[in-house]
Amino acid sequence: MTRASLWIETGPEQPTLPSLDRDVHADVAVIGGGIVGITTALLLAEAGVRVVLVEANRVARVEAPGAARRREERGRRRHGHRDRPRGHSSQERIVQQTIDEYGQIDVLINNAGVGWQYGIDNPGTMAGIHEASLENWRDIIGGVDLEGYFLMIRATLPRMLERGSGSIVNVSSMAGVTGLYDAHAYTAAKGAITNLTRSMAIAYGKQGVRTNTVCPGFVDTPMIAPVIGVFDDKDTAAALTPLGRPAQPQEIANALLFFASDESSYCNGSVLLVDGGCTARSFPG
Repeated sequence: MTRASLWIETGPEQPTLPSLDRDVHADVAVIGGGIVGITTALLLAEAGVRVVLVEANRVARVEAPGAARRREERGRRRHGHRDRPRGHSSQERIVQQTIDEYGQIDVLINNAGVGWQYGIDNPGTMAGIHEASLENWRDIIGGVDLEGYFLMIRATLPRMLERGSGSIVNVSSMAGVTGLYDAHAYTAAKGAITNLTRSMAIAYGKQGVRTNTVCPGFVDTPMIAPVIGVFDDKDTAAALTPLGRPAQPQEIANALLFFASDESSYCNGSVLLVDGGCTARSFPG
């Protein structure tokens, strides 16, 4: 049993996924963890991609049985730069270790972040700006919700530019394109990610590196566990989203997989809302 399967089995749940009948045209991916990240990692592994899955201080490698044979059938060869000095940050170490082991990184999916549970555990971080302290603000902006993305991109992007190819997918939120009555640091971070994606797209697209973002709505994961029960009431659920339910992790993972693959080869700077129609309406129905 691999380290990855051991990690996944001891997590909150292990997603059950159908077999994937598509060629992603990527060899190595680095993905942020969480339930959506794990689900995406398993889908990519099923497609023959070697995945480095990162969550907090844990790193797992995910590779499905037969993946090496499928890569050989596609005629891929391992290549990449290996002579760069080792970095000092955890992100730089992860990237360097991935290059050492696999020779390249084709896909980076930034999926780290915090949600309502974090706000309960850390009062003030999900407050309106008039109630939040500077420490609360820095906790979100200077944490995984924004600075963590910067550090991972900064460590990975030069390797992609050297090879002249790559796909970076930043997970933002529907709160990255709309406002909220509270969680102002959170919305600021998500809005920054959305616009950072656009800036990276115009800066690095001509060098072969595409950057896109996925903006989920409500997703049934531990991040919103404290409020997920509101969907049990039919009227409340309809007021929250036209589809009347939260997304399942695989529904978000499918969008990430699209941007990771060559099926999105002409997508660059795209902002894909996967929110069940939340942001499509002016007023609740």
